[in-house]
Amino acid sequence: MSSENLPQTPEQQGRKPRVAVVFGGRSSEHAISVVTAGAVLRSIDRSKYEVLPIGITTDGRWALTADEPSRMAIADRKLPNVDQLAESEEGAVVLSVDPANREVVYTEPGAVPKALGEVDVVFPVLHGPYGEDGTLQGLLELAGVPYVGSGVLASAVGQDKDYMKRVFTSFGLNVGPYVTIRPREWADPDAARGKILDFAAEHGWPLFIKPARAGSSIGITKVDDASALDAAVAEAQRHDPKIIVEALLRGREIECGVLELQDGPRASAPAEIPPVSSHDFYDFEAKYIDSASGIVPAPLTPEQTAEVQRLAIEAFEAASCEGLVRADFFLTEDGTFVINEINTMPGFTPISMYPRMWQESGVEYPELVDLLIQAALRRSTGLR
Repeated sequence: MSSENLPQTPEQQGRKPRVAVVFGGRSSEHAISVVTAGAVLRSIDRSKYEVLPIGITTDGRWALTADEPSRMAIADRKLPNVDQLAESEEGAVVLSVDPANREVVYTEPGAVPKALGEVDVVFPVLHGPYGEDGTLQGLLELAGVPYVGSGVLASAVGQDKDYMKRVFTSFGLNVGPYVTIRPREWADPDAARGKILDFAAEHGWPLFIKPARAGSSIGITKVDDASALDAAVAEAQRHDPKIIVEALLRGREIECGVLELQDGPRASAPAEIPPVSSHDFYDFEAKYIDSASGIVPAPLTPEQTAEVQRLAIEAFEAASCEGLVRADFFLTEDGTFVINEINTMPGFTPISMYPRMWQESGVEYPELVDLLIQAALRRSTGLR
């Protein structure tokens, strides 16, 4: 593409950069994405940026939504959704896939399409499939619109726990014992179940049965014996036909944030997720409904802190991540850090660990949002 066909910068057009905050989506993490968007919208510096909130409904419609963060919070244990915020039940937001045209158009049946102006950067706060997994990132690459966070490959790897662990292993990072059951393996249910039981015989109970491509601890069941296995598999498959089975790792849960700055990725102060007495493990309700909180900074030795920070950056680099990552580890009883997973778009709600770790590291929430937007504006789309 010749330079004369490239979109003008906001500065060339004499306006502030326009940030589209895209949230909601088709995954089971829809509500948490809405909560995250509310926090981001509250914190974007409106003196520096114009903001366009775009919600994606659970059936995939891109909706123009109200810029009202107060309506995007969990209230009385009720989760918000995009349908509550959409300005119309039928109107749709359309993003051009022509890199020379970043204009967003709003359409409603029987009405003349309305131009909403150009978008300079997208802040996608979608979690899970159809948003965090490289699908949205691919669309934005086609459209030539810069965006916050990792690209197509890293987003896909970061969403799929099976391939994530394969990548980490290839780079020499320690991962815990696991086995993956793919959808086609259930053509012979006895063999698939037997594969899990053989894994249990080798590594012991309990096991954790998880959707391979979901987050926010949704669909995860801790299974203490074979009698609960079928129900746990069915629960995981409600969210993903591909499941992953993990052995219990005895140790402390440690998290560390990574933020990409101009001179490269930097690790935050780590956090520890203590055992939650009211929950069997750190599940969805413990995280978001009952607001179980981690310890920041984690009570580690200076050597342990430096080690987990080094490993978090190694994981970031191994998966070719950009922008931000939260890396989750177990500090086992023998003093070894084992990486559990990374999140390429970690929870970003007011109680989420990623912003809390960076606050402890001297970066307040509004500054964190600004750093991520600025990094996205500096980065080109396409091969890089």
